[in-house]
Amino acid sequence: MSTTPTLLLYDTMSGSKRPLEPIEPGHIGLYLCGPTVYDLSHVGHARSAICADTVVRFLREQGVRVTFVRNVTDIDDKIIKRAQVEGISAGEVAAKYTAAYHEDLDSLGCLRPDVEPRVTGTIPEIVALIETLIARGLAYESGGDVYFRVAAFSTYGALSKRSLDDMQAGARVEVSELKENPLDFALWKAAKPGEPAWPSPWGAGRPGWHIECSAMSKVHLGETFDLHAGGRDLIFPHHENEIAQSQGACGHGTFARHWMHNGFVDFAGEKMSKSLGNFFTIREVTALYPPEAVRWFLIGVHYRSGINFDVEVPCPACARPLDTEAQQGSACPECGAALDRDRLRAHIRFPGLEEADERVAYVYDTLARARRALDESEDSPENAVSASVSGMLAAFTAALRDDLNTAAAVAALSEPLREINRLLEAKKKGAAAGRTATLRRFLADFPAVSRMLGLFAADPETWLLGRRARKAARLGLDVDDVERKVALRDEARAKKDWKEADRLRAELSSIGVLVRDGVDRSTWTL
Repeated sequence: MSTTPTLLLYDTMSGSKRPLEPIEPGHIGLYLCGPTVYDLSHVGHARSAICADTVVRFLREQGVRVTFVRNVTDIDDKIIKRAQVEGISAGEVAAKYTAAYHEDLDSLGCLRPDVEPRVTGTIPEIVALIETLIARGLAYESGGDVYFRVAAFSTYGALSKRSLDDMQAGARVEVSELKENPLDFALWKAAKPGEPAWPSPWGAGRPGWHIECSAMSKVHLGETFDLHAGGRDLIFPHHENEIAQSQGACGHGTFARHWMHNGFVDFAGEKMSKSLGNFFTIREVTALYPPEAVRWFLIGVHYRSGINFDVEVPCPACARPLDTEAQQGSACPECGAALDRDRLRAHIRFPGLEEADERVAYVYDTLARARRALDESEDSPENAVSASVSGMLAAFTAALRDDLNTAAAVAALSEPLREINRLLEAKKKGAAAGRTATLRRFLADFPAVSRMLGLFAADPETWLLGRRARKAARLGLDVDDVERKVALRDEARAKKDWKEADRLRAELSSIGVLVRDGVDRSTWTL
């Protein structure tokens, strides 16, 4: 059994980077707060999932056994409301959007959790936990509801660095008369007519939001486990309440030994969220860009930092860039074209994803060309491996060990990729002959990089063709027409009609098509 390698990870509770030290050597228990399944997931949800996924991938690549638990909240006020809107049951809403969540994360290369508990499947354990809290004087029943008594938990606010006195002073007075204290939060909600409900000692009802994670993590990871992850927006009140419930019930001072929180995805200067209405679903974005470009974009910034999701909206008719005011209007100020939301969304550009798309394509293109070159190379005396390539995997891994610094890790790939492309483009026979060992080492080490990043697992040639077709569609190009012109150019070159070949190249270049000449035929990209 491998022991856990040193992984310095910022801990929200201590406010510092410290080693992730497992309870059981060689085994990490990780809990990630999953989705409330009442709608399609947006890019902010994708970031939280990808951050946890990268931790799991990194640890497993180092030989560590990981038990990855991610819950699904499948009963909630929002789910009930959506059920009423869609005219189906709350259970059907939850099943529909849970399946969509799985499909979206699968497309982004996220591993499925080892365990995915659901609230509706954990009701007995939730009820038992609430009963323990009541018995310990930390919770009370009032009018069929049950509330956690915040004032009875002396360390409340430790994770979010909030003072209980300050929270008391700032609490709103217009709160439920059922509460002893405005800060008290619901553990159990009494049933309302027509809503799903389960039996309990306090009457029919359903769990509050926070108690579910305390119960599910206890069932699958124990009273104390290694790492709890989630978005920064969950620190307060959700994770603060989890700590109070879990530590209050078990009677000791450790719930999660390490807390990891990722930064927001911002849009127009605000956190992307459904409540603000300023979000883009994963499906909207991956309809325009390859999912791997979305993943590259999200890991290109350190997980604790915010990401600005820039958007450019050209007029669908005249391509004039539209400002916020124009987008809210009924017509383009330049050409008068109608600006309905669906039409605008179909023409949106995301500059960060454009750049990420190009970078992912560059890596895949390098892999494809390196494989072809190695297959075509003749046996020759082995030369020394390029230093940048021989050190690539170590540098990449070292960056991830230091607080999961994916930004530094992908930066560590830049020089090796440049070196491989330099060798592939070398014209001199001696330079080409001396590249075999470096290409072989690069292709031998890159799969480990791929596994840790959750990227570049597809066949490069197949991926590049799919990406080319997707980008051509986004640019409004007719792929068949481009293929026809490339073939005509090959015919002109075969006839040594250089004037016609140059004319066709220039015509293709004017629409963004880059032609690469080969020995037998030409290829093209965008």
